[in-house]
Amino acid sequence: MDSYQSIYNTDIKPGKSKQHYLLHLGLFVITFITTTFSGIEWINGGKAYYAIRDLAVGIPYSVSILFILSCHEFGHYFAARFHKVDATLPYFIPFPSLSGFLNFGTMGAVIRTKTPVYTKKAMFDIGIAGPLSGFVACIIVILYGYTHLPGINYLLSIHPDYLSPAYGKSGLHLEFGNTLLFSFFKNIFSNGNVFIPPMTEIYHYPYLCVGWFGLFVTAMNMIPVGQLDGGHIAYTMFGDKKHYIIATISLCALFICGVLGLISETLYPMPFGWTGWLVWALILFFVIKVKHPPINDEEPIGKGRTILGYISFVVLFISFTPNPFIIY
Repeated sequence: MDSYQSIYNTDIKPGKSKQHYLLHLGLFVITFITTTFSGIEWINGGKAYYAIRDLAVGIPYSVSILFILSCHEFGHYFAARFHKVDATLPYFIPFPSLSGFLNFGTMGAVIRTKTPVYTKKAMFDIGIAGPLSGFVACIIVILYGYTHLPGINYLLSIHPDYLSPAYGKSGLHLEFGNTLLFSFFKNIFSNGNVFIPPMTEIYHYPYLCVGWFGLFVTAMNMIPVGQLDGGHIAYTMFGDKKHYIIATISLCALFICGVLGLISETLYPMPFGWTGWLVWALILFFVIKVKHPPINDEEPIGKGRTILGYISFVVLFISFTPNPFIIY
């Protein structure tokens, strides 16, 4: 989630800039550590203990996820600098692995703007640069993952009973929800000579797991509500009134997906829905808010930016899944 709130600080002491750089670097290093351990857990299916040699297993995962997050946030940062909007470097947010809790070792990253954004063109460029940069990074990681797939022996080293008829018939199982884009790549690379892991095993493959997660985060940020990236884009494209209508409809759809997920988990199995969308909808409503703060600028953003804006919503459509995590 990205923040573009104005922060004014005219009393900057001489050593303060250096302290800020150390904070950014420290958070990056800690996030590298937490994502490395998270990668080990995803890839190895969770272990009671780890050996030093296991650290190498988690590094492709951590490097990939930091690459995607960095592309996203530096997309915002350089767009802000281009428009002479003062902005911080990215703050990476580490999140340690907790037993029994789904997490990817990080809660993402954010930048903060320290001076106001005065024009819709600047707001549009800053808003769209992040998700499009991150999306391209996701494509690179996913393509690398599919073109460097190990054979089935890799999965058998993790689950020796994978080919057994009894595999998967006991205990809880996790499946990542498919997206149009992920299905597209899967169909392209499917052939008789290559083992393509099912969505129930994707998380053992670091590049596919991270690429999927990157699309998931991109979709979350591209929902056209409030000050999410999608909200910035929709506001600058359609204006205040139309944006509010679009944001309200989007929030209602998200809320319905969340309620269906809750019903599916507690009362009756549903074909789609995830309770996490309900939580996200409540965060958007109460914290991020539905309306976008006004910008006193009536100049249209132009045809080129408008086309790019529609492309960004296509990215949302092909990256979104109503049931990202299916546990059965």
